[in-house]
Amino acid sequence: MEHHDHGLAHDLQAMLNTAAGRRQSLRWLFAGAAALPLLGCGGSSASTDSAGATDSSGTTGSAGSTGSTGTGTSTGTGASGSCAVIPEETGGPYPADGTNSNGGGVVNVLTQSGVVRSDIRASFGAAGGTAAGVPLTIKLHIINANNACTAAGGFAVYLWHCDRDGNYSLYSSGVTNQNYLRGVQEADANGDLAFTTIFPGCYAGRMPHVHFEVYRTLAKAASAANRIKTSQFTFPLATCNEVYATAGYATSVRNLAQMSFATDNVFSDGHALQLATMSGNASDGYVATLTVAVVA
Repeated sequence: MEHHDHGLAHDLQAMLNTAAGRRQSLRWLFAGAAALPLLGCGGSSASTDSAGATDSSGTTGSAGSTGSTGTGTSTGTGASGSCAVIPEETGGPYPADGTNSNGGGVVNVLTQSGVVRSDIRASFGAAGGTAAGVPLTIKLHIINANNACTAAGGFAVYLWHCDRDGNYSLYSSGVTNQNYLRGVQEADANGDLAFTTIFPGCYAGRMPHVHFEVYRTLAKAASAANRIKTSQFTFPLATCNEVYATAGYATSVRNLAQMSFATDNVFSDGHALQLATMSGNASDGYVATLTVAVVA
């Protein structure tokens, strides 16, 4: 997708002018009882993965940063099929979607020019840094569990994750002036979209993971208030070990050795629906593929 100069609203108008089972039974579904909230996600090694977590610069995330947690439908059914809906997870303290502050004020990349892009390795706008690491292509297939689990064409995804050092752009010390590893993409008619990025590092207290929010349309992705799903996905342990054996990921080796899916505060109740299928290798890069079922 081309680089844009006037923000998401202008991007949308330009497009219009130029082109006419995890938690299926783990949601604590007691009759009449509300599901327990899930805490999770954070940033660099100085952070904790919880609502109100503190980032590496000492900033405390507002409750709004975890407003994406909550209950979700475990399964969706339609006229010709059913599918397990990906679990709702916390967006954590580093979403940069307008729901919290990074210490200098509310930060929102969703309204910034250039955020709609497939290659998220470099910062956009006035920022000029590029995240280094093992190449990773993320391919998401979005389906609507409320429509017979068919392709959710035209839906949009905002995706973000830490760099190979475990830092989150705009929040973590040393990268507050960067906005790399964040971007928005619109699914095609088949519900498919892709991001070009780097394999995220493993910071203390969390298994490697990627955050994302799903929106019904690209236009709605300009405001976090419109998100219909916030979740996270992870990678097979074997792939993580392969990546972290390469240069630049030494800290991740130590952190990963101290963690497991069983002790992770997001994936400990199961991660079958959030485990990407991997192909590739550490030399040439990897492709992570995941089907994401949402209710819309």
